[in-house]
Amino acid sequence: MKRPLILCVAFSACLALAAAGWSSGTATFYGGPDGSGTMGKQALNNYTLHPFCRKSYAHFANRAHARTNAGGACGYDNLYNAGYGVNNAALSSTLFNDGASCGQCYLITCDTSRPGGKSCKPGNSITVSATNLCPANYALPNGGWCGPGRPHFDMSQPAWENIGVYSAGVIPVLYQQVQCSRTGGVRFSIAGSQYFLLVNIQNLAGSGSVGAAWVKGDKTGWIQMSRNWGANWQALAGLVGQGLSFAVTSTGGQYIQFWNVVPAGWWQFGQTYTTTQNFYY
Repeated sequence: MKRPLILCVAFSACLALAAAGWSSGTATFYGGPDGSGTMGKQALNNYTLHPFCRKSYAHFANRAHARTNAGGACGYDNLYNAGYGVNNAALSSTLFNDGASCGQCYLITCDTSRPGGKSCKPGNSITVSATNLCPANYALPNGGWCGPGRPHFDMSQPAWENIGVYSAGVIPVLYQQVQCSRTGGVRFSIAGSQYFLLVNIQNLAGSGSVGAAWVKGDKTGWIQMSRNWGANWQALAGLVGQGLSFAVTSTGGQYIQFWNVVPAGWWQFGQTYTTTQNFYY
């Protein structure tokens, strides 16, 4: 008589999680024990079987590059400098949304109710920032864990080990997007040329990601920017030497103007400027 009660409790727990906005996915890890391999590198999806799991479906993220972008697929480069740290994850294309998800935060817990749940660390959860893309690997069936239609997180190893047993390599998870908490203000990393400006927008709190952006030079009005790739936004305007202000709307709908971020005259491409303002939503 105990087994039906257990099943009922488990089913009720699943219903409660679903009602709370949780979704099902899977998670692997990459980047080494200290997470250093996640700093400015493309997540990889050529899974190598773990020595303890060669007859199972468990895989490590010990992978060959699908493509390489400086700073990873969001362009953040060193994640400590950009404000994200080691609790980060590369998202499958289903979640990555062509870069629109860069900077968003996800609360992840291991799902003990699904196959592979024996490798969970029950009761634990971790919040990670989306900082990279885990691309599909079509050398594997259905593109591997990061293949089309799969909600998958390729987490830094330190973040992953909060919720999963190291030897498993892959675990079933429940996840939901949550508000981001950041230290300090929004940061703007400047690149481009005399003909255009490319700005990587970093360290957003609240919704974590950029919905729209504008730039204003000392000699111009507000210029609408467009997403180039990842968290990089471009303006097809020659603004070299002008002082720069920015305006950003988060994907949560909050609009902030950042005045006089880049001083006129002496700035150079490759520099990052920190502000004192940040988002609540």
